[in-house]
Amino acid sequence: MKFKVQDVPADLSGLKSECLIVPVYTDKAFSKAVKKLDKALKSSLGTVRDGGDFSAGLGEFLLLPIPRSSGNSQLQRVVLLGLGKSSSASLDTFRKAIDKLFAAIQSYKFKSAHLLLEETRNKKLATSSLLHEIGRAGELALYRYDTTLGKKPEAKAFAAVTVLCTKSAATNKALNDGAATGRGMNLARELGNLPGNICTPRYLAKQAQSLARQYEALKTKVLNDKQLEALGMGSLLSVARGSKEPARLISMEYRGGAKNADPVVLVGKGITFDTGGISLKPGAAMDEMKFDMCGAASVFGVIQALCLMKAKVNVVGLVAAAENMPGSQATKPGDVVTSMSGKTIEVLNTDAEGRLVLCDALSYAARYRPTAVIDIATLTGACVIALGHHASGLFSNNDALADQLLAAGEASGDRAWRLPIWDEYQEQLKSNFADLANIGGRPAGSITAACFLSQFAEDYNWAHIDIAGTAWHSGAKKGATGKPVPLLLNYLLR
Repeated sequence: MKFKVQDVPADLSGLKSECLIVPVYTDKAFSKAVKKLDKALKSSLGTVRDGGDFSAGLGEFLLLPIPRSSGNSQLQRVVLLGLGKSSSASLDTFRKAIDKLFAAIQSYKFKSAHLLLEETRNKKLATSSLLHEIGRAGELALYRYDTTLGKKPEAKAFAAVTVLCTKSAATNKALNDGAATGRGMNLARELGNLPGNICTPRYLAKQAQSLARQYEALKTKVLNDKQLEALGMGSLLSVARGSKEPARLISMEYRGGAKNADPVVLVGKGITFDTGGISLKPGAAMDEMKFDMCGAASVFGVIQALCLMKAKVNVVGLVAAAENMPGSQATKPGDVVTSMSGKTIEVLNTDAEGRLVLCDALSYAARYRPTAVIDIATLTGACVIALGHHASGLFSNNDALADQLLAAGEASGDRAWRLPIWDEYQEQLKSNFADLANIGGRPAGSITAACFLSQFAEDYNWAHIDIAGTAWHSGAKKGATGKPVPLLLNYLLR
């Protein structure tokens, strides 16, 4: 989608536009500019509002074609967008309203629109934040999955938004950074939505190499199974043993910051399909296990967005990719594997495989001398039981890092909730036959999974984000969400 900022014209009635979007609060009158427009339109806006046809409730919208009798040949339509009460206005309420609008507006025939951002004026709302949300929502609304459809749906016609507010380098950047966030989320959604017979570890490696060809600031390296074996990554390799698809460790280095500045490292779980291995999952809804690589997909989305923004940060994206299958060579419950760190792991359940690929990637991350390492994974069903589908689980060995991530989640509307990793929980991971077991029993399942990972992240500031409940929707709206790309970008760009 094309986005641009334009100064507010002195007379809106003379605006040449297929559609003018006018945000409206329930408890505030039209501004002078809109009143002047309404007068030129023979009070058509005031009539629908005063008559009760439009209450301006949050996310409510009403399209009004401009009658030819008004004498206006430039402006074709006006959409009133409800923002609710101005006293309750927040970035979150604006986000909900703009998401609903862009999702609905795709069904109309016009191709472009102007949005009068000045009407949202409120001391609690920063213009830059609003512009960011407009760019993000516009890009998200354009996405539709069609890669494996025999009959492709018609392309969406709506393709351009001009925001009417004070034009400057800062406002242009805020709008375009928001669009970059949306595009990054869409890449994460696309990778998550692809079926497991297409999106394999080798496919992810090719996608990373393709990104590096597109963006000069990005360098990609792919380690094959022989190289992983040479590094001693027995834990990661153990997950891929039952599959013909070889494991891959993918490194994407984005260098946009100071040359010698140490990076933040993002580590994504890339299980491109998870049957559970020998500890086979139930058949019902197993198709959704193609989403088990959404942690990896979010890393791809963040890296692409940073490239589009030309962000002045250094970030390394690591993806530990494997397919978990119950083949004749598959790891068995009770097997003991050796991780890159040298720690041995008793695999009591092969369906707890995400932590097995992540632990080796966490050990590998140390070579970048990171300022922080954040792993992202659809790790545990227990996290869904604890938090549902509204927040991701957050665990960390550093309070400052945890606070920054929580704040980034609140600011971006991509929220997380912190859970403990107290030493008492580590007791559940004890094994008679290895340094630790890969599961700690049913109690506190998401916590013991994080405790397991923490034992491989002792040398740096680390956080783990469990996105099992937020990475995708089930049911009629089945599909990847693109989370937690907004949270991660907000953290990195602060």
